[in-house]
Amino acid sequence: MAAGGLRPLQEDTLAFGGAVVLAALIGVALLAPALAPYDPLESAPKPGGGVAYLEPPSWAHPLGTNNLGRDILSQVLVGTRVALIVGFLASLLVTIVGTTVALLAGYYRGIVDDVLMRLVDVAYAIPLEPLAIVVLSFLRPSLWNIILVVAVLAWRDPARVIRAQVLSLVERPFVKAARVAGAGDLRIIFVHLAPNILPLSHAYVAIAFGWAVIAETSISFLGFGDPRAISWGQMLHQAFLTGAIRRAWWWAVPPGVCIMLAVLSVFFIGRAYEAVLNPRLRAR
Repeated sequence: MAAGGLRPLQEDTLAFGGAVVLAALIGVALLAPALAPYDPLESAPKPGGGVAYLEPPSWAHPLGTNNLGRDILSQVLVGTRVALIVGFLASLLVTIVGTTVALLAGYYRGIVDDVLMRLVDVAYAIPLEPLAIVVLSFLRPSLWNIILVVAVLAWRDPARVIRAQVLSLVERPFVKAARVAGAGDLRIIFVHLAPNILPLSHAYVAIAFGWAVIAETSISFLGFGDPRAISWGQMLHQAFLTGAIRRAWWWAVPPGVCIMLAVLSVFFIGRAYEAVLNPRLRAR
């Protein structure tokens, strides 16, 4: 999202707010162990003895505790790491794969284009949750496998959209001039075509980030998340299993709000840069 530098953030209030929220989330993820007031996996004791089971928000526990007496605030802070790791890595992988497929399909056209676009159609026909259940049932549930599942499906969107741009670019004079000059196919694709579609690829980083965060939350909520990592989706999963999601609002609301903030922040940033890339949106 380098197009336009920081100017779109300065001109769009929502985008600037999204950048502030995203920066705060990154800071929380980096400093989570230091910021967490308690060990997120240890039960907190009551002042008079015993364990603080399902305690509502208080000075000692600003966001309350869960059914095991674990501090909700500490889990929310630590869970930020999982959301950002999955979001950033999955979005980068999705964008790289989708852009590469689009470049190859748009440049070679013919049978290469037909085969790759049929793969895109197949990817559109596969729903996320059933695929995640099947893959993670055979593989060990982990963050890397979740990122793999997300990347297997999400590359279809940038591949189809960017391919249309590549089909237009291959007819431009600079591509024909490169061919006349003796440039090979790979040089034309990655040296001459790729820089012209990178701004569009950068816009899909933001789109894929939000999609990846929601996907990880959904997978974890279904019980297929990494059991060794604390995530917002797993917090909602545990709250749902125990039935506390209806009576202990402080357990479900904080991770839900954090998911919403993470997705909206990147959406607003991506929308601002999309307006830079698309003159029609600026006219509106």
